[in-house]
Amino acid sequence: MTTTTRIRFALAFVLSAIAAQAQQPVTYTPTVIQSGSPILFRATLPEARALTGTWQKHPVTFTQAPDKSWYLLAGVDVEQTPGVYTLDLVETLASGATKHLTREIAVGAAHYRTGALTVAPSFLAPDPATVARAAEEKAIKDKAFATNTPQVLWSGDFARPVASAGTDSFGTRRTFNGKLASIHRGADFRAAMGTPVYASNEGIVLIAQQMFYEGGFVVLDHGQQFSSMYMHFSRIDVKPGEHIHKGQRLGLSGATGRVTGPHLHFAIRWQGAYLDPNLLLKLPLPANK
Repeated sequence: MTTTTRIRFALAFVLSAIAAQAQQPVTYTPTVIQSGSPILFRATLPEARALTGTWQKHPVTFTQAPDKSWYLLAGVDVEQTPGVYTLDLVETLASGATKHLTREIAVGAAHYRTGALTVAPSFLAPDPATVARAAEEKAIKDKAFATNTPQVLWSGDFARPVASAGTDSFGTRRTFNGKLASIHRGADFRAAMGTPVYASNEGIVLIAQQMFYEGGFVVLDHGQQFSSMYMHFSRIDVKPGEHIHKGQRLGLSGATGRVTGPHLHFAIRWQGAYLDPNLLLKLPLPANK
């Protein structure tokens, strides 16, 4: 088989898959899912009055668009095992009757790098006072992430929080001072000290304070336990509870917390799952306002 023939077969397969998905009442973007992927689910169910269900054991509630279709922004955690998973939905009709529908979705493996960093020893073996501080800050984060705003707050595409492009650091298995310590659950953006950092989408401030590991730390709630996180600020300009518009300045970048130099760490979390911010920034999303 020639190279040209192989390309034609591959193209035909892709086009066939796209056509098959278009005939489904429930579709998703991107069409190829891997660990760390954000996903926009869409459903065309003209008789539905509500659409709920589960995705990878997470409860989900779809939102109705002005054109009467339904959508949900969700994702697959960076550490999710590859396999075939079921989107399990219940369609509620005007009469109160319900219909059950499912969609099988393949999740492939993503391939991430390993990176080595050198940081101050105090970040790897903190003293008792710092351990206590980190525990208190974990409780603050746990409470914030438990917030469940039922309605969608974001509208339209997510935007880059700084002008520079994000690096491919998401998912990197990181060693600190020679020891494997963590998986990098966000993307690093080059940002000189004092660079303005902007909200990627509309939301409500859950956290806006200095923390040991995160440094200057801001978390925005975008509804339905979908949140964006911004770390290492030198200055924070917003307060918890404040309603933020897309593009509003959150503060100035810096080199606070566990860092090797000035930059912005940008992360996306959905119901405890960490998603690739760079993929989210490329995902076309509906405006709900």
